[in-house]
Amino acid sequence: MARLVATEAASSSQTQPRAATVSANTSVEALDTKLGMLSVALGLTAGGAVFPPLTLLGLPVYLYAAGPMITNDLYTSLVKERRVSMASLEFALIGLMLGTGHIFAATLGGFLYLYSKKLILKTEDQSRKALVDVFGQQGGTICVQRDGVDTMVPIEAVEKGELVVVNAGEIIPVDGNIVDGMAGIDQHVLTGEAQMVEKEVGDPVFASTIVLTGRLLIAVEKAGAETAAAQIAEILLQTADFKMSMHSRGEAIADRTALPTLTIGSMGFLSGLSPIAVAALMNANFGYNMRVLAPITMLNYLKQIAKRGILVKDGRAIELLSQVDTVVFDKTGTLTQEQPHIGHIHTVADYTEEMVLRFAASAECNQTHPIAKAILHAADVWGLDQLPVDQATYTLGYGLVVTIGQQRVHVGSPRFMETQHIPIPPTLQEIQQASHHMGYSLVMVAIDHHLAGAIELHTTVRPEAPTLVKQLRQHGITSIYIISGDQEEPTRRLAQSLGVDDYFANVLPENKADLIKALQAEGKTVCYVGDGINDAIALKQSQVSVSLSGASTIATDTAAIVLLDGTLAQLDHLFEIAQHFEENLRRSLWLTILPGLVSMSGVLVFHFGIVFTILLNQVGLAAGMTNAFGRLDIQETHDTTIG
Repeated sequence: MARLVATEAASSSQTQPRAATVSANTSVEALDTKLGMLSVALGLTAGGAVFPPLTLLGLPVYLYAAGPMITNDLYTSLVKERRVSMASLEFALIGLMLGTGHIFAATLGGFLYLYSKKLILKTEDQSRKALVDVFGQQGGTICVQRDGVDTMVPIEAVEKGELVVVNAGEIIPVDGNIVDGMAGIDQHVLTGEAQMVEKEVGDPVFASTIVLTGRLLIAVEKAGAETAAAQIAEILLQTADFKMSMHSRGEAIADRTALPTLTIGSMGFLSGLSPIAVAALMNANFGYNMRVLAPITMLNYLKQIAKRGILVKDGRAIELLSQVDTVVFDKTGTLTQEQPHIGHIHTVADYTEEMVLRFAASAECNQTHPIAKAILHAADVWGLDQLPVDQATYTLGYGLVVTIGQQRVHVGSPRFMETQHIPIPPTLQEIQQASHHMGYSLVMVAIDHHLAGAIELHTTVRPEAPTLVKQLRQHGITSIYIISGDQEEPTRRLAQSLGVDDYFANVLPENKADLIKALQAEGKTVCYVGDGINDAIALKQSQVSVSLSGASTIATDTAAIVLLDGTLAQLDHLFEIAQHFEENLRRSLWLTILPGLVSMSGVLVFHFGIVFTILLNQVGLAAGMTNAFGRLDIQETHDTTIG
């Protein structure tokens, strides 16, 4: 069933994101300092076995380096979060070790605790800094017209009422109204519309959209933070950050073992076990190793993933990907390519398709915009030679005029033909209306002020898209949707051709996140694949977000995962990698559980001491490390290795 979404903005309450307690970079630096001090303490307490006074020197170093952080974590978990975590277990265990004189064991435990915290921080999302300026991709200066003279000025110096000059191929840097010129504008990055929009004097234009053809003089209405694009960035900053509330997998597993371990230790103490035996029993907990192994496994996978041309900015996205059951694609720019392709060529009178295409390709021979490239590519495929162009008059806007031999040739949009007073026959008017309904664009060709024909331009679907949909089904994805700001008919046809479950058409940027929320409310775990500023809020809302290389700056900055090769082919690899990661983590879990069970049994039955349980823990850790550093065995479809 088609889901056609109304275009009015939906108002929704925004919850403030949970603030991080400390900057990730600062925390890692602080932990490095503490770990350096604990390394010294380890050396001193180890040397205490030979020369006891060294232990007394190492103890205050240990207490200074590890004590405040462990007690702070204990306070946070027990008082603020009202839960028992590994901090509670670590505090109790170290207290028992220190109370029984096992200073070296306590120092080693503190070192491993802080080291695991460092590894966890390194795998979490470290992009909590302010979003990249939405205009970062276009440089720091723009062209303004002052007293009739074009002048380059810093973008932050532009004020309301000034006149900004934008040429073909450039990004519009402001919101404003056209006061001179005509242009074909690509707005898909902001609105999701696939078709080029023709605009003239009096029409509004928006920042971050691209002038494909023509030259504009724009009166500034809004610049910088006031533009529509920048306002979307502001919404992002106000959106509840789903990912901020998540624990990494290893930390979550470890925390879940804390209370049962403390309970077992208490029962052992009440049953008559000595304090050191209770400490040995509690030290058999495998949570310590999982706190270390999970982030190390993640770091190894992130490194190998990067070699495959996939940038993962938030390691938790890989953890969540194995839980995803729903994939939502943006249509324009994600499932489709920038350059369209030629569909049908309609002819008038005695002109043939070859003649219409040859004249169009000859006129567009020096153009570089996507429409020109599509026409030139079609002419090349048809084997058509270009005719010599004697004179070119580029009517900056919807088309151009050239002289070929003794003939005057106009190539451009239907509106361009109207401005040139070239009548459009009724048959082509009907074709024009039908094409608009189907989501096609028309480029008309006139010779000596008479229409010769019209070339249909169709959106080009990425060649890997049909195969990808089938691959996602094999990975257990039960629901696949398309969201588009485009019209319903082209969206429906694309959904039908790819075999997806449903689609949403005519969706405004602010409504995309609402649709993701609705799917999540149904119990679905969503991976959103998109590009463009209009996708940024939806990328933020979804549990896992993916964008393509070449996407707009804000989308690339918002998405947790970026496909650097510019295709969707790597999405299949991404899901396969997530499954490998899940399997690897399960193996590591068992490799740490088994030594823990042996230690626990040894303490209760054979009266193993604290040193023996530490050694067994290290055996489990070594086995887990070997597994964590295993290589990915995934067949490559093409080389995407990056330097």
